[in-house]
Amino acid sequence: MPIPTNELVIRTKRFVFPAAALVVAGGLLLEHNMHAAPNTNSLLDDNSVSSLVALDNAVEAVASHVSPAIVNVAVTSRGSESASTEDGGQEMQLPPGFAQFFGGNGRMQPQQPQIEHGVGSGIILSPDGYIVTNNHVVDGAMNIKVTLNDRRVLTGKVIGTDKLTDLAVIKVNATGLPSLPWGDSNSLKPGQTVLAFGSPFGIQNSVTRGIVSAVNRQNPYSDDARKPGGFIQTDAAINPGNSGGALVNAHGQLVGINTFIISNSGSFAGAGFAIPSQLAQSVTAQLIRSGTVHHGYLGVSIEDVTPANASFFKMQDAEGAIISQVTPDSPASRAGIRSGDVITGINGHKVLNSSSLQTAVAEDTPGTKLTLDVLRDGARQTLNVTVGEYNAKATAEASADDSSAPGVAAKPGRLGLAVSNLSPDVRQQLRLPQDLHGVAVQTVRPASPAEDAALAPGDVILEVNRKPITSADQFVSQVHASPADKDLLLLVWSKGNASYRVIHPDDNSKGE
Repeated sequence: MPIPTNELVIRTKRFVFPAAALVVAGGLLLEHNMHAAPNTNSLLDDNSVSSLVALDNAVEAVASHVSPAIVNVAVTSRGSESASTEDGGQEMQLPPGFAQFFGGNGRMQPQQPQIEHGVGSGIILSPDGYIVTNNHVVDGAMNIKVTLNDRRVLTGKVIGTDKLTDLAVIKVNATGLPSLPWGDSNSLKPGQTVLAFGSPFGIQNSVTRGIVSAVNRQNPYSDDARKPGGFIQTDAAINPGNSGGALVNAHGQLVGINTFIISNSGSFAGAGFAIPSQLAQSVTAQLIRSGTVHHGYLGVSIEDVTPANASFFKMQDAEGAIISQVTPDSPASRAGIRSGDVITGINGHKVLNSSSLQTAVAEDTPGTKLTLDVLRDGARQTLNVTVGEYNAKATAEASADDSSAPGVAAKPGRLGLAVSNLSPDVRQQLRLPQDLHGVAVQTVRPASPAEDAALAPGDVILEVNRKPITSADQFVSQVHASPADKDLLLLVWSKGNASYRVIHPDDNSKGE
């Protein structure tokens, strides 16, 4: 029982004296105010720590079950002149603050092509030696050495890779190997316990514990907007070298493949990301079967429904995936899908956001027939679409279109940007597709509503408040037709993809 601070701690077997009590010793009046030292030699009883012991036992059981199926993947590859990062992965171009887990042997400096050495992780999927890892771990590999949990070192052979999902399958010549079963990433919930396995910094047989921080995280890659998202976010400590390692649930089932982290330092900062098993299982099965992957393709650009834009699409809830662009002569266009449609369901399953739709389509094989629940201008309808095959080659070609007359840039001060007609010179300079119509953004005022909405020179504005525009004058008219205190919804084409932007006009700035 805690002792109140106003009590003297002179303890016998029976007595506790108040601090105000006085003791005469050697003619001096002494006031005692000390606390009894705890007995550190005694052990805590089982009842007081039973929950912690039970947790330890559970984690130990999962770790002992999973660890034998986790391998270290050491790669020798031919470097490139542009190689300049510690983690050795050049293919995944991430925004600032993102890092991969592919551990290198030091900082590379730009120089002539050279031999590089890196280390990652892998997961044994079958007793006959098929192993899943990340594409960026084995990309360009000349030699692969796989170290098993029992310290055997075997030569690995690449069976197939898929750059779009950053997955790869390698194989070793062995039988009777321990393997991990797939789990259901769709059932993961934030707060759920997960364990991460791998070789951080090349240190094999490492395990860390954390929780699912979030699910269905968006695609962060800057090099290709078609790369599937749906990532699992976790705070389980993962570092360079963990690439290709396992993220498992409490049952020891494989629910994710560790792939990248968000970190200013390149090391653990509490935000790691894994490819969900829903996607990874489909991709690896195709790689094992044929060495290649055929991704489903609709031919649309998509984005989330948010509280800011939901009212523009006559929606009550911020759920679903907005179609911001439809590629001509694509499966989506042939099915009658239009820009501005909101996909709310696919084959009877709810679509919560653009990431869940993208992941679901990417794992479908070409030729699969899908039933889409669509909300169009507030009216619900059903569309049937046959999934096409993704083609990584860009199809947009620069061309001139003389249908737009040259015009002087218009400057609606409410937004803080200047626009101009798509003249032949502008089209050529921006390398715009022939069928693209709108106005080009010429300048963006710093700290303006346009800059807040991430508009930049070279972007093309296609619509204002769901209405197409074809000239600078028409753009200005549409902006001025909207009440000064109301948000505007712009459809913006940027770097090959269209997206909706909600812009909050500046009431203190009037049109020039």
